[in-house]
Amino acid sequence: MIRWGVVGVGYISRRFAQGLKHVDDVQLTHVWSRRPEPTAEFAAEHGGIACDSFEALIESDLDAVYIATAHPSHAAYSIAAMRKGKAVLCEKPAAVSLAELDRVLAVARETGMLFMEAMKPGFYPLYRALREHLAVDPIGQPNYIRAGAGVANTPPQHAAFDPQRAGGGLLGIGIYEAFLAVDWLGASHEVQTLGRVAGGIDLFASVNSAHEHGIAQWYCGLDLHGRGDALICGPQGNVTIEAPWWNPQRATIAYVDGRTVELDKPFVGGGLNYETEHFCDCLRVGAAQSPAISHERSRQMIAMIDQSRTALGLPPLG
Repeated sequence: MIRWGVVGVGYISRRFAQGLKHVDDVQLTHVWSRRPEPTAEFAAEHGGIACDSFEALIESDLDAVYIATAHPSHAAYSIAAMRKGKAVLCEKPAAVSLAELDRVLAVARETGMLFMEAMKPGFYPLYRALREHLAVDPIGQPNYIRAGAGVANTPPQHAAFDPQRAGGGLLGIGIYEAFLAVDWLGASHEVQTLGRVAGGIDLFASVNSAHEHGIAQWYCGLDLHGRGDALICGPQGNVTIEAPWWNPQRATIAYVDGRTVELDKPFVGGGLNYETEHFCDCLRVGAAQSPAISHERSRQMIAMIDQSRTALGLPPLG
């Protein structure tokens, strides 16, 4: 049995708690946020003890902590939890800059605790089925990725519009596109970015990135309504993952020889349960990091975001 503590009680934490019901041998035992009333409501709905402080939570009899608070707080909470002997699954972005992430990873190495960024898409049944299918019926080495999303209905009071909370499309949405690019093409060695900045945040960013195995074109925005699908191209065919590609359920593979393969893999439990199950598997075998979302993979993703923010004239974070 893996005992979980949850830090933060917003929408994504509720999805996490719902997903735990679809994972074997886990229990939500403690929860904390800075707001006592929502914390108590969360505990009443999903179980666990509502803690009076973050310190009380990490001092409790826990195995792992899920962190889903404002972006700038991720690093500090992760470091404190690991130093108390807790494994950490931290919501994306794991840190607001590469420099900050490296400080987190240094503590992970120092303590030997499992630390993983909660980058969910790769664990969904559709994404796994796609990888398995292409292993036996390939499109060749993918060398072009196109993806993006615009969320024009984000409420104006949302943290995405607050520079003090590391708002902007790149850290909130673009980190998914960065994952897709490095997952299929490897680490980037050049990143070019154009975009719109207002109120101290990136409202829109269009990114071209060159990688070990090819080129990616992706965008993210808060002032437009983007489609949210993804395209993966190789010399023998291409893959379209239907929107929203980061919660994938359907994909079409079109081959040069005219064949078309449809994949349809619905998910259960809100989708976060798949990354949680993987994290628990890693914890049970004593792994210090995930082989799927490794520390280096997280570094590659946030490095791209850093470079894009710099190109748009935004100040460094963390």
